[in-house]
Amino acid sequence: MLSEPKIIERPPQPYLAIRETVTMPFGQVVDRVYPEFFAWLARHGVAPADAPIIKYNLIDMDGELELEFGAPVASAVEGDGRVIAGVLPGGRFGSITWQGGYDKLIDANGALIDWARREGIRWDMEETPKGDRFGCRLEIYRTDPGQEPDSSKWLTDVVIRIAD
Repeated sequence: MLSEPKIIERPPQPYLAIRETVTMPFGQVVDRVYPEFFAWLARHGVAPADAPIIKYNLIDMDGELELEFGAPVASAVEGDGRVIAGVLPGGRFGSITWQGGYDKLIDANGALIDWARREGIRWDMEETPKGDRFGCRLEIYRTDPGQEPDSSKWLTDVVIRIAD
C-alpha cells in the first residue's frame, strides 16, 4: 500500500543521530547502529520525541551514502562521542507513506519522485560529483520492528524538503 503523495509543513525539530557512510544494501548497519544509538539515549535519560529516522545527506546509489540514524528530541540536547546533535529544517516537504518492508522503499521513492515531476516540484538538493546532497530527506519509521515482526504491516514515511 502506498498513500497518495502530498505536501506537508514541518517545523524545525532538534534531533540526535549517528552519522555513517555506507554502501547498498545497508541493513547490517541499521542492525548495528540503532541499538548503539538507543543505548546512548537511555544512558543519558533522553526520550525520542517521535519515530526513528534515517536522514539521507548524500546519495550515490552505486557508491556511498552519507546517512544519519537517529530520532527527533523534544528540545536541543548535546551529543557526544558518535552521537551528533542537529536541527531538522522546517518548511514544505513532499511526503508519502508506504506499508511493507524495505523492499517497498524503491516503489515509494519512485512514486514520490514521479509525483514531484508531474507537479513541477523541485527538491531542496544539489547534484554534486559525489552524489545528490539533500537539504533534508528523511525516512520516518512509524512501526517498531521489535514490536511488529511482520514487515508487511510496517508503516514508513518518506519526506523530502521542497526547494524555496
